[in-house]
Amino acid sequence: MWDNEQQKNDPGQDPALVVKRLRPERRQVSARWLTGTVLTGITSCILMGIALFTALDEQQRLVTPPQWFTKDNFSQAQDPEANGYKGDRIAPTHARQSFDSKRQFELSILQKKGDEKVIQTQHFEWIRMALAEKRPQKYSYPKFDSLSILASDSKNQSINLKDSGQIYGAKIETKLTLRSYDFKVNQFDFEDTDTLTEEEAQQEVQKAGFTLEKSSELLSVLTLIDPLKLEDASSDSQGTESPEVRIVQENVTVSPQNQRIDLAKNYVEDIIPIRKKQKIADAFKKTSYTKNQIEQVVSTLEKFSLSDTLKEGSLLRIGIVTQAGEEDHLVRASIYHGMYHVLTIALNDKGQFIESTEPKMSKALKTAFQNGIPHSYINSAQLPTAYDALYSALLSHNISQSLSYRLIRLLATNIDMKSRITPNDQIEIFYAVPQSDKETQNGKKKVKEPSQSTDPEIRYISATFGNITYKYYRYQLKDGSVDYYDSEGKSSKPFLLRKPTPNGVFGSPFGPRKHPILGYVRMHTGVDWVAPKGSPIIAVGDGIVTKVGVTGGYGNHTEIQHANGYVSSYSHQSRYAPDIKPGVKVRQGQVIGYVGTTGMATGPHCHFEIIVNDVKVDPMRIRIPDSKALTNQDLQTFLQEKNNIDSLINSPIRPSEET
Repeated sequence: MWDNEQQKNDPGQDPALVVKRLRPERRQVSARWLTGTVLTGITSCILMGIALFTALDEQQRLVTPPQWFTKDNFSQAQDPEANGYKGDRIAPTHARQSFDSKRQFELSILQKKGDEKVIQTQHFEWIRMALAEKRPQKYSYPKFDSLSILASDSKNQSINLKDSGQIYGAKIETKLTLRSYDFKVNQFDFEDTDTLTEEEAQQEVQKAGFTLEKSSELLSVLTLIDPLKLEDASSDSQGTESPEVRIVQENVTVSPQNQRIDLAKNYVEDIIPIRKKQKIADAFKKTSYTKNQIEQVVSTLEKFSLSDTLKEGSLLRIGIVTQAGEEDHLVRASIYHGMYHVLTIALNDKGQFIESTEPKMSKALKTAFQNGIPHSYINSAQLPTAYDALYSALLSHNISQSLSYRLIRLLATNIDMKSRITPNDQIEIFYAVPQSDKETQNGKKKVKEPSQSTDPEIRYISATFGNITYKYYRYQLKDGSVDYYDSEGKSSKPFLLRKPTPNGVFGSPFGPRKHPILGYVRMHTGVDWVAPKGSPIIAVGDGIVTKVGVTGGYGNHTEIQHANGYVSSYSHQSRYAPDIKPGVKVRQGQVIGYVGTTGMATGPHCHFEIIVNDVKVDPMRIRIPDSKALTNQDLQTFLQEKNNIDSLINSPIRPSEET
């Protein structure tokens, strides 16, 4: 420990050093510090003022006076593009799918008529129809019958001996007829050599000398020929085709045409017309939005409009962000009385609705103002089946009932027609407008009148159900048969069906089970389809009947031999269809028998088996091969036709083409 003497000499015990022997004052203010603080604050205020003044673009007032919205300026306020400048929207506003789109084309087609090829003009139309749309008119069409849809259509087989033609690459204003002949070489005397002798070359030079003047200016026009380059040319290359070479200008990039794509997220609009005086909440009752979103929008509209009632003749304009597979999100709502804007609310970054400015005019709103009431959107709880929606959409566009039925049959192989559709389901068709033999004078050009009695020729079908899109293209083979194929040239009709009874219910699966009659476990070599007695049984594919008769516990039994070593069998039938006997050719969907209880059966059902190379397999799990596919020249011609149709449909839409 330190002693007292050491503690006295410790410098930490000495008093602090002061200037001029004055003790520091806690309340004393530094003039230098005060001056720097004041100058910093003044400079900051000046800089912030300059920034705000620049942001306001030298405008003295933040709010636009309401007197500016006069009747003279109303049309310009509704459509800013009329003044030559764009609005402040980043994403484009798409119309809700409750508005159908239609485009018309005038194209040239190439048809074969005997030995001639005829190029002429024909009208085409492309229509996109939203299925979840409430049609103003009720249409009559046959009730759903699974048997008639899946049954054979031998009476209406697509056989057209007249060539339907292919879309030509270039548009031809007049009708052209091309005829090709075999070039007869033996009728003409041709020289064996392709080089000139010295005498012939001298004669050609003398002939050319008379046309050339003795002037140095004309000599500069002649091209210099280097004889050394000609020596390297191989004699084997003479007479061969020149390679396909594209000369592209330097610093120029050639990009392919942009195809139309569907964005992951789209901004769409719904227009809700108010036909009678009602509350804002009542106007949302028939919509399919979520309850939380409706309550939030309704409460905000009532708050800013100072009323919970909408007058007769008003419009609710709802802005929605849609994305496939997710619920719609309300992001904006506007109230219009007549054609005048009343109020708009929008969703901010915090997920709250606040008062906002009026959005620019959209096609949906313009249609509502011009036509009064646009098409209404069906509530999700009231969505129809795929069968009813397809019939209503096709008949509303003047597609005949017979053609609508054929289109539904085409789609029924991949789509459950009894299932409910989704709000985003749609169908697109591209067809050739039928023409009659009558011609009308259109200016200086004669144009054939469209035929009202003939069904249009469907060239392309695209159906979107859920998140899956099915596309089929029409193609005519050399024998005149017409069928629809997918993008890879494979037939739309499956090779084999998995269900032989259209109205049947799946009963017992493939595999070992306890036999209901014998009482012990044994292999169940097929699947059972339960149906009422007398229900029709159809052939699951094209083939030849190989066996018809009673076969042990199978009862009345039928076997059909298909291509590629596949055999299908149908057992426990009550009776056979007429004319079904060994050696008869049957088509897919043709009725071959009726459900019964013959053999070892406890109830009416059809025991269905698939045999591949003498091995019985599970009909529900086996990988069924593709049906017939185009090959060789047919495939090349089909792909060319497909690319022509895709380029037309995916081309940019001009305002004059879309209605």
